[in-house]
Parts: sequence; C-alpha cells; structure tokens
Amino acid sequence: MTPDAKGAICHPSPNHGERRGGMRPSLVVLHYTAMRSAAEALERLCASEFEVSAHYLVAEDGAVYQLVPENRRAWHAGVSAWGSVTDVNSASIGIELCNPGNAPYGEPQMAALEALLADILGRHSLPPQAVIAHSDCAPGRKIDPGPKFDWRRLALSGLSVWPEPCRPAPAGEGLVRDLRAFGYTAEAPPDTLLAAFRLRFRPGAEGPPTPEDRALAADLATRFPVERHGAIA
Repeated sequence: MTPDAKGAICHPSPNHGERRGGMRPSLVVLHYTAMRSAAEALERLCASEFEVSAHYLVAEDGAVYQLVPENRRAWHAGVSAWGSVTDVNSASIGIELCNPGNAPYGEPQMAALEALLADILGRHSLPPQAVIAHSDCAPGRKIDPGPKFDWRRLALSGLSVWPEPCRPAPAGEGLVRDLRAFGYTAEAPPDTLLAAFRLRFRPGAEGPPTPEDRALAADLATRFPVERHGAIA
C-alpha cells in the first residue's frame, strides 16, 4: 500500500471494504482511541476479529500511520448520521487520535493532525466544515474526540469551523432546527443533540438551553448549512 497522505507510515489493516453506492469522501471524522498507547491502538485497529479500523492513526509523538487506503471504506463511525449522510463510513475519512479520552492533546500530535487535515482537505477539495467529531454524527453514543480537544485551534487554521458571537436568538424551537441545519441529523432527543453541540463548541456547559446556545447554533446554521456545503449522500 502506498500512503495517500504525505509522510504517513503504512500499517495496513484488513478491516475495510468498498465505499457503497459509489460514494466519495465528503467528511473527515475525528476520534480518540481511548487506549494507553499507539502500539495498543494499532494492534486493535489491525486485528480482524475486532472489525474496526480507521484510515489514519495519529500518535502522541506526531507519527501518522495509514491503515486503510482513502478510496476504501474503513469501519470507524458505526451507526451515525450527518446531514443527509446515513452511511458515514462510506462518505468519510476516519482519523484516530491516540488519547485515553481525558487528557489534553499535545503539540506534536496537534501539529501532525493539522498537516494531515490540510493534505486531505486539499486533495479532496473539502471545506473546513467537512471536519466533524465522532460525537457529532453519533450523539449520545460517542463523545470522542472529547472535551479536551481544541476545535477552535483547528478553526483558526482553516481546518474546521467555529461559531462567531452574534445577537442571542429567541427561545423556541429554533435551536433544534438550527442544529439540524448545521448537520446534527442523527435520530436523538433534543437534549442529546444539545449535549453533542456543547461538547464541541461549549465544553462544560450544562442545563437547559441558553441564549448563547441558540445564538451560536443560529450562526453555524446560517454560515454553514449542510445542504449548501456538502455532506450530502
């Protein structure tokens, strides 16, 4: 296997298949491994009995391993949805970040991820809003890459998006409408969608929806509606 990304180390996994329906990557999904080391994660992601994989693994020291060719369907997202995409595995490139789930992401790893994302987005002509969390497309089921991940840093580098402060939106049904317009279309109760949104954009926020939640969701829905920017099945 020849690596798709510059500088990636080939470490082939047998766990992949064809992208269904001729789908091409329109999303990049970020995960954490919830394991103690990159070696342990590589072993799991390349073991046929576990039936799980990703296209890339980024280790704590910044080493990038390619496990599955980008033109193949890796098995990383499970039951999930984003926009009109209901087979996220067929429509995405999956990136695992070696992290136990409760630790900050270090500089070597973040720098390597930024280089990898820039390469992927450039080659596939994808916009920054194509980069999402596993928790975004599987709300209530997954929380990775977790509250310690620096989404704002990616946005400042043009590798993801971040809401801009704006006038608070009024109370009502508009919050769920805006969350779904941005991409949160998985079948889940409104409070679960809100929790997934907060995990990424307001980590640590709790309780009923606030004017800030509504304002940030409205901004994202206005600037990055999923039907305008991709992630369409």
